[in-house]
Amino acid sequence: MADRISSLLKNYESHISLPWTQMASSEERSIFAIYKPDDELKLRARIGEFELATQKYDHPWTLLDITDSFASWLAGQDYAEAYFEDPEYLVGNYEYFAAELVEQLAQQITEQQTDQTAVALLGCGTLFGITSVSDLVKALAAKITGRLVVFFPGEQEGNTYRLLDAKNGWGYLATSIKG
Repeated sequence: MADRISSLLKNYESHISLPWTQMASSEERSIFAIYKPDDELKLRARIGEFELATQKYDHPWTLLDITDSFASWLAGQDYAEAYFEDPEYLVGNYEYFAAELVEQLAQQITEQQTDQTAVALLGCGTLFGITSVSDLVKALAAKITGRLVVFFPGEQEGNTYRLLDAKNGWGYLATSIKG
């Protein structure tokens, strides 16, 4: 029996090999590669295999790793030291972080993407408790002309997604791929 990441990769490759229609909304062009949060390190070790599977079908690949995005943003804030002393003052700035992150990511992909590009988003789990991953995905998907591949540590039931298996989830019309 194959491990979960191998199964996810196999299912991803099967999906990515299909012809891409451009007559779908940004949400419908999104792909959620769903894996158990316990498999985060295994997935990261094998992310290159997802890139190769994508390129095998003539789709360019762009990886956006947002793992350190909040830490980098916080370090650049004028009041970073004050936020460390009193973190509750930071909560009101989370929405600014999210908006700046979407714009930063959009700038990274704008010039190089085509309607055949797969833009992979890695590190969503690091946003838990800081900002809404659903809002980030919706805003970013609208800026992508090809496919947004969201590596999602959590679970999905119907069209409801739960980051890190949290109680709260959100509805989204993406294609989900599981291992």
